[in-house]
Amino acid sequence: MKLVVLLASIALCAGSALPVIPGDNSHYVEGVSRYIWMDNGQGTPQLVDLEKPVDELALAEAGDGAINQYWLFTRRNRVSPQIIVNGNVTSVHSSMYNGARVLNVIVHGWKNNGSSPVNTMIRDAFLTHGDHNVIVVDWSALADQSYNTAVRGVVDVGRHVGNFVQWLINTGGGNWNRVHLVGHGLGAHIIGNAGRLALGHPVRVTGLNPAGPLWGNNNDALNQNSGTYVEAIHTDRVTGIMDPIAHADFYPNRGMDQPGCEMSNSCGHDRAFELFALSVTRNNFIGRQCINLDEAEGVTCTELPMGNADLDKRGNGVFYLTTRNAWPF
Repeated sequence: MKLVVLLASIALCAGSALPVIPGDNSHYVEGVSRYIWMDNGQGTPQLVDLEKPVDELALAEAGDGAINQYWLFTRRNRVSPQIIVNGNVTSVHSSMYNGARVLNVIVHGWKNNGSSPVNTMIRDAFLTHGDHNVIVVDWSALADQSYNTAVRGVVDVGRHVGNFVQWLINTGGGNWNRVHLVGHGLGAHIIGNAGRLALGHPVRVTGLNPAGPLWGNNNDALNQNSGTYVEAIHTDRVTGIMDPIAHADFYPNRGMDQPGCEMSNSCGHDRAFELFALSVTRNNFIGRQCINLDEAEGVTCTELPMGNADLDKRGNGVFYLTTRNAWPF
């Protein structure tokens, strides 16, 4: 009994110790560690205190999802967005939005914005795949706050995203059976809430390395109730949730140590949206559903494509696959 108490005390102390090497998360244990290094959006590790109090003033000023921005891209305006203002009918009717097209909605993560690579890469992939309406959600006013403060605002941002999509469909045409929500990091939980809280139900929801810190056993996390078919791609065991949370959960390279990332959690986190973008244009990643990780290298597993833009795609279970260390992986 004394040994158990001693080991628990050691774990607690280690979890509270301040890490000194930027980017080194070898100390990190989900649900135990107080500190974690996360990407600041500029490729530089930023130390996050997971016990830091939420900045209530910043949340009040920037946390209201009503200030989300919605950028529309189509094949007629691939690079320059048209701003759709929620509640402004003219902004829809004067835009290139077409309710007969598929609607893709992309939501970035912490410390990102509407122009971050996750948005541009996936936007370009969808527009290469087909003549789609692509909405990029910019929630940077909140995403630029402390991690804990951003986490606290996720539900509200997601609710507003869901309400916006419903309003856009009501105003410009379309239906939820042609809506695909995609989110990265905290953005995965935002689209999870959007799918659950909206009046409609998106036919596809894709979470890209859904954020892990503060999201274990969190009822507000992305889950199977967020869409008709919910898929998660797990690429980093530190910054992302490793437990299966969707209808189909994919674990490229066992969800950790992505080839070419050299133990970089930031690189592993971003690999999720790189793989997804490539899957939209090439549909070249096949996951295998196996009894355990070791059998993933066999040839007798059930197969399901990872990612892609197929609105009719369905699947259930845990799937594994391997990728290479550089584009096109």
